[in-house]
Amino acid sequence: AVTEDLICIVLPTKHETRWLGDEAKFIKIIEEKGYNAEILFSQNSSAIEKTNVETLIAKGAKVIILCPYDATAAAAAVKDAEDAGIPVISYDRLILDSDAVDFYVTFDSIAVGAAQAQYLVDQAGDTTGNNLYMYSGALTDNNSFLFFEGAWRVLQPKIADGTFIVRNNAKAVEFVDKLELTRDEMADIMSVVDTEWNMDVSKSLAEAHLTSNDASAKGVVYVLGPADDDNARSLSDTFNADAEVEKAIVVGADGVEASVQYIIDGKQSMTVY
Repeated sequence: AVTEDLICIVLPTKHETRWLGDEAKFIKIIEEKGYNAEILFSQNSSAIEKTNVETLIAKGAKVIILCPYDATAAAAAVKDAEDAGIPVISYDRLILDSDAVDFYVTFDSIAVGAAQAQYLVDQAGDTTGNNLYMYSGALTDNNSFLFFEGAWRVLQPKIADGTFIVRNNAKAVEFVDKLELTRDEMADIMSVVDTEWNMDVSKSLAEAHLTSNDASAKGVVYVLGPADDDNARSLSDTFNADAEVEKAIVVGADGVEASVQYIIDGKQSMTVY
């Protein structure tokens, strides 16, 4: 049945704390304003995302707010909405390869990455030879590139001058003298440490990096998380489980409740909210 003035919201997954928090905020505003709205989740699947959009079009959506799972694949779903005359707001993540996006609302992701990196720099102070492990968000998410760009601009000079030694990414070492990276160069570095925004992938990557490094690359470690608190906690747990790691300075983002507790407990160092 077609519903009058229906606002439709499509979020990527229920399996990340961040999106459940967004759902709660949307519901609060919807109830306060008396809007007629529906929220669907895409289970980190572009196919389900497209089906969700088709379902909402059929229900008579007046506007679709879409946070894409895959920034490029989402263009097909947006085209369906455009063909139906429905405006689309690209929410948090930019939908790529489409001229049918009407609005884009997001955070300053470059500033988030820079804030994470600056915290690590501040903690390192004037010391040199500090062990640095870098992790990226999913390459399917345009924000991952923005987070990394912001972090790289802060960290690159400190890697070049010996403040940090990158222990888990030969590609980053290859570009150590280059402050401004192309998107392809960023992808080269990020693809080695792509967590896919998945806590299990973060754990597996960190375990592999710790296994391949000896005690000299451990001790006190500085960990650039992928601008996501869930993955920051997974990285923290994995690094702290290694007997040769004395201290892990782990940075995250989103300010989720579980990570605030980790910060209180000394298991995560900071978050960006």
